[in-house]
Amino acid sequence: MSILRHFATKYWQAQQFLEVPLEKVVIYMRIGHGFDAHRFGPGNAIVIGGIHIPHTQGIVAHSDGDVLIHAICDALLGALGLGDIGRHFPDNDPAFVDIPSTKLLQRVMAHLQQWRLLNLDATVIAQAPRLAEHIQAMQARLAPLLQVTPEQVNIKATTTEGMGYIGHREGLAAHAVVLLEAAI
Repeated sequence: MSILRHFATKYWQAQQFLEVPLEKVVIYMRIGHGFDAHRFGPGNAIVIGGIHIPHTQGIVAHSDGDVLIHAICDALLGALGLGDIGRHFPDNDPAFVDIPSTKLLQRVMAHLQQWRLLNLDATVIAQAPRLAEHIQAMQARLAPLLQVTPEQVNIKATTTEGMGYIGHREGLAAHAVVLLEAAI
């Protein structure tokens, strides 16, 4: 369903239910942006979007270091006005040592209650490893956790063309933007 048709349907439903003129109907939406970065360290694999990816290095992190899921958590929490991932899962709390980021995302999703995700648009920035072949698996892994279809989860990968800490292969980063609508 196109986004325009989706909103037209919502407006019509609200107008019928509330018996108010269409121009008085308000659809509540919120947008959130998230960012995360981690440095590389010892290891032979990394986790991005809940998918284990072989690599010549691992990630230095308190949890499993999944930059994509951490950025998504920050975007969701930001859209809800609930701060950031560090407030909810502090990196000095032993309870979160090596915790899979998918579990953190599940806990964040529990906060949505009166909201639902319309779409996610995310970008992973890494010089290495190459991520194109893993994107579809990431979408399939994240969609059920986000309670949406894979088509509502857009993930892109890019490099910095050799510039900065990412280009020098010292680490990687991710940005995520979410659009939520009130679940009326």
